[in-house]
Amino acid sequence: MSKISVPHIDHLNRILPEEPLLMMGAGPVPIPAAVAQANGIVINHLGETMSRIIDQVKRMGSYIFQTNSPWLMGVAGPGSAAMEMAVTNLVWPGTRVLCVCNGFFSQRLAEMARRAGGHVEVLSVPEGEGVDPSELTALLDHWQPEVLTIVQGETSNTTHNKDLAEVSRLAGERGCQVIVDAVCTLSTMPLPMDEWGIDAVITGGQKGLSSIPGVSLVAFSERAWERLTARPVPMPHWTLDATLATNFWHRASYHYTAPVSGLLALHEAMRLVCEETIERRYERHRGSSEALQAGITALGLSLYVPKAARLNSVVGIQLPDGLSAKTVCDHISARYKVEIAGSFGPPIVRIGQMGEQCRVHHLFRTLHALGSTFNDLGHPLDVPQGMAQLENQLQQRYPE
Repeated sequence: MSKISVPHIDHLNRILPEEPLLMMGAGPVPIPAAVAQANGIVINHLGETMSRIIDQVKRMGSYIFQTNSPWLMGVAGPGSAAMEMAVTNLVWPGTRVLCVCNGFFSQRLAEMARRAGGHVEVLSVPEGEGVDPSELTALLDHWQPEVLTIVQGETSNTTHNKDLAEVSRLAGERGCQVIVDAVCTLSTMPLPMDEWGIDAVITGGQKGLSSIPGVSLVAFSERAWERLTARPVPMPHWTLDATLATNFWHRASYHYTAPVSGLLALHEAMRLVCEETIERRYERHRGSSEALQAGITALGLSLYVPKAARLNSVVGIQLPDGLSAKTVCDHISARYKVEIAGSFGPPIVRIGQMGEQCRVHHLFRTLHALGSTFNDLGHPLDVPQGMAQLENQLQQRYPE
């Protein structure tokens, strides 16, 4: 007889809200019906059908990442696992690494590089600002790093490193390889990997691509592949060894049991990106986000990051004194069934503008819920003015 009693477990229907929440935080985002349907399918992870799917994922990835390098592969794990795959394959004990840090996730890259044995130098950039290429140049010349890490869009505080192309050029001229975290920016903002000379780009499925959490992607340049295949010491992480991953991603062979359903979902999400085209997708994100930002300002709220360094994939909103992010997030969720996010440090709330979040009906519902929440909590805002400004902006951008 078992000595441990059977636990009482609620059915999910008793845990989940009766009305689904509109996911407008910093991720995960709403997923299209085709993605949800694909996520319910299981097939043989080593069969011919999966081989065809992987081939198409790589071809779509070449387009979305804008790279001719064949070394694109998936990771069974969150975006952080893809980050770790890039870092631990390109960094080993003694590697000089320069980490541009202006928020929580860029600091995570630095910690991964330390744990991989790298000698890490940090260029600290104030939150809300992008890195200054002139400041970076001096440090590149002094430190002479072999690898540089940077986040294109620092989701934690909604900051855009807008000079990424110049950063990559400066590093490349000095023989330094560049790892870019594009978890919240891939397919939402321009990131031509080959044109900008980037050596590793990582992303998660659950943000701009509008797929499910837990399946991520990483792309290595030919130069990066030469470096990682010439490592002087073995890769310490078996599961994240990029050379072993080629068994599945390039030889239709076994590495580990692939997240089949998640890969099918990712396939459909990437297919929808390709159908839309990245040019139209970039414009949809830019136009939708700028319209939402104008609406937020018209409500009477302030945006956290100055326009020059502001992301359009995640928008940060300053909170008035005495009002916590948790209070705002809890209220808007419970009363208006809209999920937004707090932050990892600054006194802000964040609204996502990634993939399926950038739909007009979602913008109107979210802005109305946001303004009404502040009014409910005793911080009066001009909701009609905010809604009118959002409508005016959208009509100017999309007059048809």
